[in-house]
Amino acid sequence: MEENIFIFDTTLRDGEQSPGATMNLREKIRLARQLEQLGVDTIEAGFPAASPGDFESVRAIANELRECQVAGLCRAIKSDIDRAWEAIKDAADPRIHTFIATSDIHMRYKLRKDKEQVLEMAREAVTHAASLTSNVEFSAEDASRSDPEFLARIVELAISCGARVINIPDTVGYAQPDEFGDLIAYLLQQVPNSDQAVFSVHCHNDLGLAVANTVAAIKAGARQAEVTLCGIGERAGNAALEELVMALDVRSDVYKLTNHIRKEQLYPSCRLLSMIIGQPIPPNKSIIGDNAFAHESGIHQDGVLKNRQTYEIMAPEHVGRTTTDMVLGKHSGRHALKERLEGLGYRLSEEHVDIVFGAFKKLADRKKEVFIEDIEAVVLEEIFRLPDKYRLIYLSAMSGNMAIPTAVIKMEVDGKEKQLAGFGEGPIDSVFNTISQLVGKQPDLLRYSVNAITGGSDALGEVTVKLGEGGKTSVGRASDPDVIIASAKAYINALNRLAKKEEEEIICTRP
Repeated sequence: MEENIFIFDTTLRDGEQSPGATMNLREKIRLARQLEQLGVDTIEAGFPAASPGDFESVRAIANELRECQVAGLCRAIKSDIDRAWEAIKDAADPRIHTFIATSDIHMRYKLRKDKEQVLEMAREAVTHAASLTSNVEFSAEDASRSDPEFLARIVELAISCGARVINIPDTVGYAQPDEFGDLIAYLLQQVPNSDQAVFSVHCHNDLGLAVANTVAAIKAGARQAEVTLCGIGERAGNAALEELVMALDVRSDVYKLTNHIRKEQLYPSCRLLSMIIGQPIPPNKSIIGDNAFAHESGIHQDGVLKNRQTYEIMAPEHVGRTTTDMVLGKHSGRHALKERLEGLGYRLSEEHVDIVFGAFKKLADRKKEVFIEDIEAVVLEEIFRLPDKYRLIYLSAMSGNMAIPTAVIKMEVDGKEKQLAGFGEGPIDSVFNTISQLVGKQPDLLRYSVNAITGGSDALGEVTVKLGEGGKTSVGRASDPDVIIASAKAYINALNRLAKKEEEEIICTRP
């Protein structure tokens, strides 16, 4: 008989800790809705005690979702646990996820506590969490480098205090698949009350083994996997949700496990994440990369034409990819666009559909064909962007080998219109210099990248800008058929995000 494996998604918590992957509240809610549509069992929405912004986003997601569990992460500290509960208590099925480090190196240098003190902290934390909800998860941070006997003691204690999910993380990606699987088997055998909890694993990818370690743990008896879309997360990231799910699906003969993931939503989910955080999906990325179902070798092409299974162990349709592009044009109507949006998983109000339709019509007048990626870019640009402290009204840029690069820009800055002309080494530099002068800020440009969203000379240019100022960083994204305009919008978007962080910092420091 097949068993079920629970999919615990931490894209919004661990994934957002990935450099450059910060999301605003509206983007988090949009991604959370997509994760619910994808069919994940639990969404870890954030770390409520980390900041007022994190608290508000977790609470908003908990109030929004009705079909999956929402978890809030917290240290093994009463105030953290109370803060997490306050954020998630109105969820359809709220989960408190509390953790404490258990490896010798973490206990000695980070916690500065001995084993008995850590045991007592775990006992108090889990007992308090269980007094608030029966849905409690306990994590032993850096479990893969912990003394197995001590790990078994703290796991037994956590279960006896009310934890119903026990997470064994490979926090620094140190474990090897065989030893990690052995560790899970050891705990299941040595912990007397192990049958009273679901065992989970949370693997990092520092040595490129996150998915391998996860499936090894599953073979050993773990029944929850903590994963992220595209494997984003701290340092080298986490186990990739799409890779794990398809490994279990394609090799169901080995694992004999079911899950609730709607596989046809894998590619749309990863694509949405990519567009929100402004990080393109690498072409050679397994499952979802552009080359994952491409064949250039003549021998491979011949085989695929005769029978796709000769060189494809899964069909692109299974993960939500199509073999044909979806095209809309300037003659397409509002109803057709709405159907496309719903097919992509966007549940927009009629007012938002009108906004997208207006932007789509403008784009269709400038492009011969409008593709899926173009529509997604319009939705993210028009619906899920931050409220503007700075807004572009007008831009004119001039450059050439016989001209001084010049930009003339009109902007709205704190509700007031300002206009200025400036110069630079090239058109982009002149635009950025002029914007900086208009807003009165001189942030460092840490990254600038341009990608064509679709093919053709009229393709939308997708620009990502990373700025740094005063120890804070922000990433801005924008798209437009004109790369210079897209660059200006992305730069302004990054400035808006910096301004938002400054506002949150002020709120945090108020007594």
